[in-house]
Amino acid sequence: MPAETYLIGIAGPSGAGKTYLATHLSATLHASVLALDRYYRDLSHLPVEERARINFDAPEALDHDLIVEQVASLRNKETVYLPVYDFATHTRTRGTEVLQPADVVIVEGLFTLHWPSLRELLRTKVFVDMNDEACLTRRQARDVRERGRTPESVMEQYAGIVAPMAQRYVRPSIVYADVVVSGTGSIADGVSRVLVHYERQISNTRAHHSAGPTQRKALPVITRNK
Repeated sequence: MPAETYLIGIAGPSGAGKTYLATHLSATLHASVLALDRYYRDLSHLPVEERARINFDAPEALDHDLIVEQVASLRNKETVYLPVYDFATHTRTRGTEVLQPADVVIVEGLFTLHWPSLRELLRTKVFVDMNDEACLTRRQARDVRERGRTPESVMEQYAGIVAPMAQRYVRPSIVYADVVVSGTGSIADGVSRVLVHYERQISNTRAHHSAGPTQRKALPVITRNK
């Protein structure tokens, strides 16, 4: 069993297909999935009418410190007690959910590649890219089905907050990705692209550990005369 958990991070705009990719990767790698949506800050101290006006598409809406703390614990193969968020009331429930140590954990969310302190914990960094029109169609279907929203309210929120925040905070993080996956491409292709990087990293780690001290010694730098 590896000494550390292998962490795969998946970022991308809302509706691009992060969760879909994470689910299929999880099945292939027998990995656990950690969704950053569960780390939204508890708003129980605010009146109900004010909670809905919070910008949930900005990084500060999530508990960054707790995210990094728990992901670091997962990398060290420690059991963590995850917060549970109630999207209907915008509050964190009293209960927690246990996530046991695993060889591979997939971390997925809007800002997975936004924070440097989180990025440095990840060994494979993935960005799922898709245009705003397609993202809106998917988000609209999800929010109406799962969160009791109306299509009109989803569209208004997307145009006024979601898309601008993605342009400001989410889309720029594509530069940190080891692998870029198209949200409109086949899921088989997306999984394959991530696995290529994962397997290369695993192979490099094994080669490093199997090499003797002499083999790992840095080679001298040769300077050519001009």
